[in-house]
Amino acid sequence: MSGLIDTYWLYVLVGQYPHGPLGGLALTVILATLGLVLALPLGVLLGLARFSPSRWLRLPVTGWVWVVRGTPLLMVVFWAYFFLPTVTGHKTDQFSTMLVALIIFDAAYLAEIVHAGLQALPRGQLQASLSLGLTRVQALRGVLLPQALRHMLPSLINQFVATIKETSLGTIIGLSELSFIANQINAQVLVKPVEIYLTLAGCYFVMCFGLTRIARVVEARLT
Repeated sequence: MSGLIDTYWLYVLVGQYPHGPLGGLALTVILATLGLVLALPLGVLLGLARFSPSRWLRLPVTGWVWVVRGTPLLMVVFWAYFFLPTVTGHKTDQFSTMLVALIIFDAAYLAEIVHAGLQALPRGQLQASLSLGLTRVQALRGVLLPQALRHMLPSLINQFVATIKETSLGTIIGLSELSFIANQINAQVLVKPVEIYLTLAGCYFVMCFGLTRIARVVEARLT
């Protein structure tokens, strides 16, 4: 295994960069980070919509969140990469396809996290804010949402863990993330699949376990 690491460690970290496209571990981390960061504003807006007293706003958003959460991410990736180009006439690259799929999925899950965080707050806070003359929007923006976001930090980190693992689905459309690189190395070496995929599992474990521990520390400090 040490021989494999000595030979392919740079390929695992950054793919063919700087002589080719960025890939490997670096691309996995960048893709997961962008997916979560770009999905956060959309998730907050959807979570606020789910918390709205207006049925005309709450019910469509709730239905959309349930549909997205009930659809496998793999299917969304297939539709975006293979089906949409036949309809629109424009083919998106692998990175953009995977990023959009992650944003859609993360936004749906973040909406549930935001909604749960708002519901966990004492209802008297909203009533007190309204009685002081604040509008509902002002109360949500200045009183409820900052508290909810603070208590959502452990859940956000856990969602980042899930997003890192979901990036591995990019290998089915040829995105050169970490799993794709492992498959490429296995195709070249042929005789050491156990060592290669154990190393791949170790990379995911180190990233996800480290983030999980951070989430537990954050949760303990908030408690």
